[in-house]
Formats: sequence, C-alpha cells, structure tokens
Amino acid sequence: MTAPRVRYQTIEFGDVDIHVRTLRDTLQFEDVDGEAEALGISSASWPIFGVVWASGRALANLMATYEIAGRRVLEVGCGIGLASLVLNQRAENITATDYHPEAAAFLAANVALNGGKVIPFVRTGWLDASDELGLFDLIIGSDLLYETEHIGLLSAFINRHAQPTCEVIIVDPGRGQKDGGAWLRLPTAGSASRSRWAWSIVAITRRGRWRRRGARRSRRCTTAWPRLAPVSAT
Repeated sequence: MTAPRVRYQTIEFGDVDIHVRTLRDTLQFEDVDGEAEALGISSASWPIFGVVWASGRALANLMATYEIAGRRVLEVGCGIGLASLVLNQRAENITATDYHPEAAAFLAANVALNGGKVIPFVRTGWLDASDELGLFDLIIGSDLLYETEHIGLLSAFINRHAQPTCEVIIVDPGRGQKDGGAWLRLPTAGSASRSRWAWSIVAITRRGRWRRRGARRSRRCTTAWPRLAPVSAT
C-alpha cells in the first residue's frame, strides 16, 4: 500500500503565519496495523481528521484574537489542530484531543514546523470517563457531529471537563437536524450539572459567511456571541 500523500501550506492569521502539514486530500488512507479499524474508523472516514476544513479555519481565525486571559483551553476533536496551533503561537495554555490514532503525530509535526512548545495531546473518545484530562475554563471545537448519537456523547464529555464556570465555543457547518444550537444538550436548571456554561454556537455557510444560530438559555447558561470576521471556505 502506498503511504498517504501530504501537502504543506501556510495559513495567515493577521500578521501570524501558521505552517501546516496535512493529508493531500480526503482520498488518502493507511491503517497497516489495523489500529483505526479496531477503533471503528472506516477507510472512508479515516482521512477526515487530516485536512483543513472551513469550520476548523473559522475557529482558528476566531482564536487568533480571542481573549484567553490565562484560561486553560481544551480543543475537542482537534483533527489537524489548526486552532490549537494558533493558540500555541500565542503561548496560551492549550490541550488538544482527538479519537484518531494519527492525530497526535500530525499535531507534533505541525508544532515543530511552527517552532512552538509541545501541545499536550490525549487520544480519547467521548465515552472515556477515565481520560484524566481534568477541567478547563474554555472548551472549543469545530465540525464535531457526524452521527445523531454523537450529540449526547459530546455534551456529556464537555460537561465532565468543564470548570464550574466554563465558556464553550463550537463552530458548526450546519448539517440538517444537527444545525446550529439545536443539537447541544445544555445543563438545565434542574440538572445535577456542576457547571455554568457561557456558550456560543457559530455556523458557517458554504460561501464562508458567518451566521449565528440556535442560541438557547437556561438558568445555568448565558449566550455570549463572539465578534467574527468572514473567512474563506476554500
């Protein structure tokens, strides 16, 4: 089997250049030891982690200027980890997670390309209650939901790792019933959740224009929309 082909590109965020090594396209595949298959990752879904998607670029664009103020940040389902790389260049306290067995190697290679410090990475699934990640002040992610059952899993994962006061920012490209804020099961006033989430759901259109969607409120939640600039979907 031919080794997956890669590409190198530089993505600009204002005056900052982020260099990334990604898969050449979504036709690449390699699972010599069957590790991905054992994790339930098919050949069709294998390359999804390894390219820069419009929603991932949008999240990174937001993180380039977002006020972090020393908070501990977790990127969920980081894939190629573009937002994590941006935050790392800002010397922020960022930890990345993904389920894919190759995500760690690509993240490490990209950190080296940018001359940054090592980004703590944990390969974990949303069902893993013993991942020892700890708690975070800001949890971010982009384009995370591919199946309906992921909705509850992601919500529970976020709540396990949210500080008593935590901000959650998700960039969602809008896929039918999972579009915008309709999918995220926030803790309600009567729930046993320990966390107060200030959260934002940001959707992007296929033309790369920002739209704000699906905001909900509960007594434990506030909605705080970040100011966003358009970003190309290509």
